[in-house]
Amino acid sequence: MGERSRPAEGLRIYRLIAGMWIRSLLNYRTSFVLTAFGNLLVTGLDFVAILLMFAQVDELGGWTLPEVAFLYGLAATAFGVADLVLGSMDVLGARIRDGSFDILLVRPGPVLAQVAADHFALRRMGRITQGVLVLGWGLLTVGVDWSVPKALLLPVTLISGAAIFSALFVAGAAFQFVAQDAAEAQNAFTYGGNTLLQFPPTVFGRDLVRGATFVLPLAFVNWLPASYVLDRPLPLGLPDQVAFAPPLVAVACCAAAGLAWRAGLRSYRSTGS
Repeated sequence: MGERSRPAEGLRIYRLIAGMWIRSLLNYRTSFVLTAFGNLLVTGLDFVAILLMFAQVDELGGWTLPEVAFLYGLAATAFGVADLVLGSMDVLGARIRDGSFDILLVRPGPVLAQVAADHFALRRMGRITQGVLVLGWGLLTVGVDWSVPKALLLPVTLISGAAIFSALFVAGAAFQFVAQDAAEAQNAFTYGGNTLLQFPPTVFGRDLVRGATFVLPLAFVNWLPASYVLDRPLPLGLPDQVAFAPPLVAVACCAAAGLAWRAGLRSYRSTGS
């Protein structure tokens, strides 16, 4: 198989495995509908907690409720897409421990695609739906002074944010080749990162904001581009041009995650070795 065909082959394998899980799930339609609805309600509790905060205050760190809803919607939608596509990566540690990962190695097709599509859960669409609803409400109420750059930045930010979170899922899975029981550590950066971004950067210490910008670049998911769209000064006094960097950051994160995955895969030793 040629090197150039590997991405296409990976997408084909992913589609086949995910399709298998979807067909299996849809055999129990009532169960699927109830589970998806329950997932939507559970994820919605995050924003309900924010609403309860604003029942007591007018602003949070200087940000109004519509502005926080805009932040929340960007982060939740981007994370929801990554969670839908790659959320099953956290089971890799269990597969390594019980030896079932070896089965994936002897199957045709890229291992990453097989792991990513394993136990594909369509119920995670509820998180995306909830994020889009909050984002839509935020956009309708926040009163943005729209321009062409701002309008173009919004979809680019969502795509880039999903790619950044996806890179975190892959990098976290690569770490499990070493730790083998690091699902919670992985979730701290993926699910924890999503929770962090649901609040404005002004409520956090400067050192944490620096870390979320220059070390683990979660700030490019929403803090920086959202600040530009809302005509707010960017965190850490960064220039407005930095708000347009999410695509570059996403590419860098995905490249680093790809290298980490390859290194982890090369270091793997079967449980029988």
